Amino acid sequence: MDLIGHLEELRKRLILTLGIFIVFFILSFVYVQSIYNWLIKDLSIKLAILGPSDILWVYLVLSSVIALAGTIPIAAHQIWLFVRPALHKNEQKVTLAYIPALFILFILGICFGYFLIFPIVLNFLLSLSQDMFMDFFTAEKYFRFLINMTLPFGILFELPVVIMFLTSIGILNPYRLQKFRKYAYFALIVTSVLITPPDFLSDILVIIPLLFLYECSVLLSKIVYRRKQKATEQAA
Repeated sequence: MDLIGHLEELRKRLILTLGIFIVFFILSFVYVQSIYNWLIKDLSIKLAILGPSDILWVYLVLSSVIALAGTIPIAAHQIWLFVRPALHKNEQKVTLAYIPALFILFILGICFGYFLIFPIVLNFLLSLSQDMFMDFFTAEKYFRFLINMTLPFGILFELPVVIMFLTSIGILNPYRLQKFRKYAYFALIVTSVLITPPDFLSDILVIIPLLFLYECSVLLSKIVYRRKQKATEQAA
């Protein structure tokens, strides 16, 4: 297939993925009130809005996050279909198994952020204002904070599977990952500082799991790389 053919194939995959996202978005938008009520069921205070546009913002953001979660396995499958012709049959079977792993890790990352990191950071920040300020949350501020504490984990928890996939198709290898470890650490630390509130506790709670994820990614990359080398030697 020439360059034009590759671009046509890529365009088809992108359009299909976008169409699936729109379908999930519409379904999420229909049930967004139920999702909203579940998210605030344990909240002790009632959220406020400063204008009609805040309502639409909450609807759009919640629907987008749910649609993103539902689209991940479809998008991963489309990527796999795009690169499949360049893979051997055994590589096709192995990389296909990464698709459910991507979805599971995304959900685990969201749960990790929502059930562990988010309440710890929120309670810590609220404790700083005890007897000093009146708690008054707008829906936009609350959900923006919630998404900043959860969505990045959903994306970053997929790092091990992404690195395994890139190792299996020969783009990365564990030795390259080890060589650039300090740069990766720096990038992860900067990312954690940017996605968390400006306090030391939040940064530490986010940095530690991100560094742990990177080291897990290096270890898994080694396993994939060695298996690939063995398969190449046996084929030879």
